[in-house]
Amino acid sequence: MAAAKPHMNIVTIGHVDQGKSTLVGRLLWDTGNVPEQEMKKIEEKAKELKKESFKFAFLMDTVKEERERGVTIDIMHQRFDTANRYFTVIDAPGHRDFVKNMITGASQADAAILVLGAKDGVMPQTKEHVFLIKTLGLKQLIIAINKMDEANFDQAAYTKAKEDIIKLLKSVGYKTDAFNYIPLSAWTGDNIAKKSDKMSWYTGPTLIEALDKLEVPAKPTDKPLRIPIQDVYTITGVGTVPVGRVESGTLKANDKVIFMPSGKVGDVKQVEMHHESIPQAIAGDNIGFNVRGLARNDIERGEVAGHVDNPPTVAEEFTAQIIVLQHPSVITKGYTPVFHAHTSHVSCTITEIVKKLNPASGAVEAEHPDFIKAGDAAIIKCKPLKPMVIEKQSEFPQLAKFAIRDMGMTIAAGMVIDVVPAKKSGK
Repeated sequence: MAAAKPHMNIVTIGHVDQGKSTLVGRLLWDTGNVPEQEMKKIEEKAKELKKESFKFAFLMDTVKEERERGVTIDIMHQRFDTANRYFTVIDAPGHRDFVKNMITGASQADAAILVLGAKDGVMPQTKEHVFLIKTLGLKQLIIAINKMDEANFDQAAYTKAKEDIIKLLKSVGYKTDAFNYIPLSAWTGDNIAKKSDKMSWYTGPTLIEALDKLEVPAKPTDKPLRIPIQDVYTITGVGTVPVGRVESGTLKANDKVIFMPSGKVGDVKQVEMHHESIPQAIAGDNIGFNVRGLARNDIERGEVAGHVDNPPTVAEEFTAQIIVLQHPSVITKGYTPVFHAHTSHVSCTITEIVKKLNPASGAVEAEHPDFIKAGDAAIIKCKPLKPMVIEKQSEFPQLAKFAIRDMGMTIAAGMVIDVVPAKKSGK
């Protein structure tokens, strides 16, 4: 049997209507991951809704409401293979109502395809998403300059979009030379799986070639098990099946797991990935696992599973380093926005602004300032209003990053540097 290809999670991000879902649909089609019949059905449905140009997007937007509105709401996980890699693609929503789902998607990814339209270039959501993926620690990006067909495959349009996105990426601290900037059209298939004959001026890789050369990150399999739960299903004849990405450690059948913060305990009957039973799941895998001894409503999205001998940490309070992205006024002690960490979103009160930092150098600018504002970096102390699992950056970086949202926008993002664990609950 051939050695298994290394597995990576990739997220597509970018402003709404830049063709992310169409790009993912095209990737699945061009890599032979869509049965011909399914494509036929989808083409008919697209025609009926008079949205022929959405047919590839429909592969991802399988929810009826999404098809009718033409907007991606939740995250979808789909598998596709390149010559050397096996990918789970997380199609994250671009629409700003759905940023919390995008944060979940980005926090689960090893790399991102940042999609921008050749004519539109950098849009408001592009800025927010770039800021978030930087804060969430995504280091590998592929820049897809899409809709080149609408720009007549013109090199000048590509060059302008490329210059704009490089400026934005540099402004948040990315080293931009390592990235591929690919002019493509998801709709016509140019530069996705095969080189385009309409853009002979471009000599770089196709999207598939660029994906195939991404660096596979080290898997923290030696660390204790942590699986943030994204959804919980009840499947007839099977039972309760939580779904999530293994962020660290390994999970196999017959393991005894605990879900925090609820404290519920169950036995793992079976582990599945992409609807196939697997002997064990390791860090980086997106899985469903059947748990004996639990009902569907015992656990919910936002809980984190671990082994009973090393349960995930529930925070009484935590200390974090943040950067403020935007806020209409100032942030003071007592402010209680929603913190989005892994798959949970919990309101937390900022109990103390410990120090204000220089965002570029990290040097302390003020001790215990009265307030912080857009553009500032700071160390803050926070108290969750209800039990929440969050871990220290030094121990579980995947569970230490968060975004702060309020008033329908991302206010700030940061990472946890210390946690005061909650006293054990009596459950």
